Amino acid sequence: MNKKIKNKHIDSLFESILEIRDISECYMFFEDICTVTELNSIAQRLEVAKMLRNGFRYHQIIEETGASTATISRVNKCLNYGADGYNIILDRIKEKDANK
Repeated sequence: MNKKIKNKHIDSLFESILEIRDISECYMFFEDICTVTELNSIAQRLEVAKMLRNGFRYHQIIEETGASTATISRVNKCLNYGADGYNIILDRIKEKDANK
Protein backbone atom coordinates (compact mmCIF):
# COMPACT_ATOMS: atom_id res chain seq x y z
CA MET A 1 0.00 0.00 0.00
CA ASN A 2 1.25 3.45 -0.93
CA LYS A 3 1.58 5.49 2.25
CA LYS A 4 1.40 8.68 0.17
CA ILE A 5 -2.30 8.18 -0.58
CA LYS A 6 -3.39 6.85 2.81
CA ASN A 7 -5.37 9.35 4.83
CA LYS A 8 -8.66 9.54 6.70
CA HIS A 9 -10.59 10.82 3.67
CA ILE A 10 -9.45 8.00 1.43
CA ASP A 11 -10.11 5.50 4.22
CA SER A 12 -13.65 6.89 4.39
CA LEU A 13 -14.06 6.60 0.62
CA PHE A 14 -12.89 2.98 0.60
CA GLU A 15 -15.07 2.10 3.60
CA SER A 16 -18.01 3.62 1.73
CA ILE A 17 -17.27 1.55 -1.37
CA LEU A 18 -17.19 -1.60 0.75
CA GLU A 19 -20.77 -0.83 1.83
CA ILE A 20 -22.07 -1.19 -1.74
CA ARG A 21 -24.34 -4.23 -1.84
CA ASP A 22 -25.02 -4.84 -5.53
CA ILE A 23 -24.33 -3.59 -9.03
CA SER A 24 -27.35 -1.27 -8.97
CA GLU A 25 -26.04 0.51 -5.85
CA CYS A 26 -22.61 0.55 -7.44
CA TYR A 27 -23.95 2.38 -10.48
CA MET A 28 -25.82 4.87 -8.29
CA PHE A 29 -22.84 5.58 -6.04
CA PHE A 30 -20.28 5.93 -8.80
CA GLU A 31 -22.61 8.01 -10.97
CA ASP A 32 -22.85 10.46 -8.08
CA ILE A 33 -19.18 10.44 -7.07
CA CYS A 34 -17.45 10.32 -10.48
CA THR A 35 -17.85 12.01 -13.81
CA VAL A 36 -18.63 9.84 -16.82
CA THR A 37 -15.10 10.50 -18.08
CA GLU A 38 -13.58 9.34 -14.79
CA LEU A 39 -15.64 6.15 -14.80
CA ASN A 40 -14.74 5.42 -18.40
CA SER A 41 -11.05 5.93 -17.61
CA ILE A 42 -11.17 3.55 -14.66
CA ALA A 43 -13.08 0.95 -16.68
CA GLN A 44 -10.60 1.32 -19.55
CA ARG A 45 -7.63 0.72 -17.25
CA LEU A 46 -9.23 -2.43 -15.85
CA GLU A 47 -9.89 -3.72 -19.39
CA VAL A 48 -6.28 -2.94 -20.34
CA ALA A 49 -5.10 -4.92 -17.30
CA LYS A 50 -7.27 -7.90 -18.30
CA MET A 51 -5.95 -7.79 -21.85
CA LEU A 52 -2.31 -7.50 -20.77
CA ARG A 53 -2.69 -10.50 -18.49
CA ASN A 54 -4.22 -12.43 -21.37
CA GLY A 55 -1.19 -11.75 -23.56
CA PHE A 56 -2.59 -9.10 -25.89
CA ARG A 57 -0.08 -6.82 -27.58
CA TYR A 58 -0.17 -3.04 -27.26
CA HIS A 59 -1.56 -2.49 -30.76
CA GLN A 60 -4.40 -4.93 -30.06
CA ILE A 61 -5.22 -3.19 -26.79
CA ILE A 62 -5.18 0.23 -28.47
CA GLU A 63 -7.58 -1.01 -31.17
CA GLU A 64 -9.95 -2.65 -28.67
CA THR A 65 -9.97 -0.05 -25.87
CA GLY A 66 -8.71 3.19 -27.39
CA ALA A 67 -6.18 3.45 -24.55
CA SER A 68 -2.99 5.39 -25.16
CA THR A 69 0.40 3.69 -25.03
CA ALA A 70 1.09 5.73 -21.88
CA THR A 71 -1.99 4.27 -20.17
CA ILE A 72 -1.10 0.75 -21.27
CA SER A 73 2.47 1.19 -20.01
CA ARG A 74 1.24 2.54 -16.68
CA VAL A 75 -1.15 -0.37 -16.20
CA ASN A 76 1.56 -2.83 -17.23
CA LYS A 77 3.93 -1.31 -14.68
CA CYS A 78 1.26 -1.69 -11.98
CA LEU A 79 0.67 -5.31 -12.95
CA ASN A 80 4.37 -6.08 -12.68
CA TYR A 81 5.63 -3.78 -9.94
CA GLY A 82 2.58 -2.25 -8.27
CA ALA A 83 0.67 -2.96 -5.07
CA ASP A 84 -0.94 -6.08 -6.63
CA GLY A 85 -4.41 -4.54 -6.61
CA TYR A 86 -5.11 -5.39 -10.24
CA ASN A 87 -3.80 -8.93 -9.82
CA ILE A 88 -5.87 -9.65 -6.71
CA ILE A 89 -9.09 -8.49 -8.34
CA LEU A 90 -8.39 -10.09 -11.72
CA ASP A 91 -7.59 -13.42 -10.01
CA ARG A 92 -10.89 -13.24 -8.12
CA ILE A 93 -12.82 -12.43 -11.29
CA LYS A 94 -11.13 -15.32 -13.10
CA GLU A 95 -11.96 -17.71 -10.25
CA LYS A 96 -15.57 -16.51 -10.12
CA ASP A 97 -15.95 -16.96 -13.89
CA ALA A 98 -14.46 -20.46 -13.68
CA ASN A 99 -17.03 -21.42 -11.02
CA LYS A 100 -20.05 -20.32 -13.09
